[in-house]
Amino acid sequence: MTIEIQTPQKNGVNVQAILEARTALTEAPEAGKFIWRASCEWLDGVHSRSTIESFYGLGEEQKHDRVFTIDADHPPQFAAPDNGATPVEIVLGALASCLMAGLASVAENRGIELTSAKATVEGDMDLAGILGIDADVRNGFKSIRVHFDIDADASAEDIAALVAQSQKRSAVFDVITNPGNVHVTVG
Repeated sequence: MTIEIQTPQKNGVNVQAILEARTALTEAPEAGKFIWRASCEWLDGVHSRSTIESFYGLGEEQKHDRVFTIDADHPPQFAAPDNGATPVEIVLGALASCLMAGLASVAENRGIELTSAKATVEGDMDLAGILGIDADVRNGFKSIRVHFDIDADASAEDIAALVAQSQKRSAVFDVITNPGNVHVTVG
């Protein structure tokens, strides 16, 4: 199955291709079952590099046009050299990116032109859990806040509806708020 890329509209999103993909995957649901991958290599200290190159989807192995890398590390406040964002910051960035992609896509589909859009994401975390100080403190975020600043040719109600639809369809929002099973093995 191939999805053709056409010239995008107002916001740079090819909604027609997305709608055609939706129709095609409705008719061939097995093609919609994807396996996303990332591999991660330890470099030094708490510095690691994740590489993203291929995935499975549309019934066969797929490759990105290029290899993507994401460096993760910790800042000097944690006695580390700060060679990359912390893993939890990468999660926040992934959430913001997924919501933003949805926002642009929904705006395009609804004929709303975005002038600018920015999402700021903050997560509250108590390190007492991670550091083993208090077993009753969660290791992850206690709460996450996402704030959008959007300028578009639409009413405040229409913009709020864009954000709500983006949130409803966001894979990363779902991963964070409704986690699936994670299986860890050693080989």
